[in-house]
Amino acid sequence: MAIKRTVIILIAYCFFLTGFAQGKYFTRVGTVSFQASTDMEEVEGVNKTALAIFDSATGQLEFALLIKGFEFKNALMQDHFNENYMESSKYPKALFKGQILHIDSIQFKKTGFYPVTVTGTLQLHGVTKDIEMPCMFRVLNDETLTSELELSIELRDYKISVPRIVKDKIAPTVKIQVYCSYEVLIVPPPTQ
Repeated sequence: MAIKRTVIILIAYCFFLTGFAQGKYFTRVGTVSFQASTDMEEVEGVNKTALAIFDSATGQLEFALLIKGFEFKNALMQDHFNENYMESSKYPKALFKGQILHIDSIQFKKTGFYPVTVTGTLQLHGVTKDIEMPCMFRVLNDETLTSELELSIELRDYKISVPRIVKDKIAPTVKIQVYCSYEVLIVPPPTQ
């Protein structure tokens, strides 16, 4: 719990120190799910405690989550995930820092769906890589919006090793989905 609180404080502190404009949104209950299933085994995990912060003026977007927050149907699979594959004691969190391209295409005062592209870096298992992915924003009202994005990563790109004995049970490409429902953190001033 102390690590989670520290991550929240660190993200908020960094966010405000970098001089972002007003119009910030935040959630601490983002959902990140992944699937690495094969024909031999269903491999799925869900984490419902992702932190995310988004600046509607600059398009900056950040996600952070604790790896140990992923839950599985099978407790043994969860243990193997944390101890053998993700080494969550050594690499406790995943972090994405990115930018929404063409942020001006999202009309924050008008309800609706807005497809955009997000670029940035994903830090996972001690490796940081550039990524680009489609994202769908949905404006619900002036104070609430959601985002959904999907990406695929290769385990080898993040130096995640799968023992030969279970290699056929875990897909080398992992599909990740991120869903966040944001609430306004700082209300932007009215435009004149």
